[in-house]
Amino acid sequence: MDIENRIYTQIDRGEKWLQRYQGRLPIFACVLGFTETGLIPGISAAGKTPEDRRFTAIADAEFLVNGVRPHPRYPLPPLAAGASPVLISRAVVETLGIPVDLFNAGLPQPPPVEAIDLGGVAAACVTTGKALSPETAAHLLQQGMEWGEKLAAQAEYLILGECVVGGTTTALAVLAGLGFAAAGKVNSSHPQCNHAQKWTVVRQGLQAGGFWGTEKGSIDPLSLVAAVGDPMQIAVAGMAIAASRRAGVLLAGGTQMLAVYALIRAIARQFNWDWNADNVVVGTTRWVAEDPTGDTCGLAAEIGDVPLLATPLSFAKSRFESLRAYERGYVKEGVGAGGCAIAASLYRGWNSSQLLEAIERLVDRL
Repeated sequence: MDIENRIYTQIDRGEKWLQRYQGRLPIFACVLGFTETGLIPGISAAGKTPEDRRFTAIADAEFLVNGVRPHPRYPLPPLAAGASPVLISRAVVETLGIPVDLFNAGLPQPPPVEAIDLGGVAAACVTTGKALSPETAAHLLQQGMEWGEKLAAQAEYLILGECVVGGTTTALAVLAGLGFAAAGKVNSSHPQCNHAQKWTVVRQGLQAGGFWGTEKGSIDPLSLVAAVGDPMQIAVAGMAIAASRRAGVLLAGGTQMLAVYALIRAIARQFNWDWNADNVVVGTTRWVAEDPTGDTCGLAAEIGDVPLLATPLSFAKSRFESLRAYERGYVKEGVGAGGCAIAASLYRGWNSSQLLEAIERLVDRL
């Protein structure tokens, strides 16, 4: 087993997955989306102000593809503390030559770099109970299925990452709507998770959408995502279902990808679709998996049968204060950072020190 990566749940399946893809080069598909939930004051720390958060996803996308450039069209947004997790992802893909495909599942404006447009739209706030139209949700699922099949034909495994500001709140909404006891368990980009605020927003949305108090297993998952989800969730769920039939899938994220995993199961059950659960794991960072203000492992156990992996990457000895802030609970994850770090260990056998060196070389150039 690759000892540089940690396995928290479903140990045997996690070990087999890591062994299967040791030394393999993945494709990184990063799916971008937007929800007006991210504009609620205080809901997210992925951008100092609501206006900053409008541009977080496209700024991260630009940096993920271009790396350090003198005059980016969308500079990385200022944060209260810490630095964008795209620094981790970019350091890995740049150094190891991992191919990157960007997907626009629904943004207010297109990114300034090449991205595949899935024909979605930005989601309305969760509180409306009408985040997306049912037609948009169905379209994004179909697009995800088609692209998952295409990508799986090109690599032995895929890293499916995301960038959605406010996405841990839409994740909580989807998990709660599916009947899981997720309140108080999710993570956030804040050092202390804002559980009460998230739950107030989610409860309002579930009530407005007619999904409050529904029984587990009785929900149409597409209708639920249309009511309280975001465009990334449904697109990645489709990608993972189709890709899992022939390739490995690393759902790169914490709370958001646990919600996608639950959604995959619900969709497959709803439509009686085949997927290979043994090929799918959730991979994140230690800062998420061991977040004392959430309960990621408890959430994975609540969802059931999901292997949760994490990179042991530490910034405790970093030369940069913006990176050391991760050790105080800021930022934690995003843009597939944890999944990319896991891939670096799998492909090149990198340990945490080598990974930190690569990230700091990138920060030096900034």
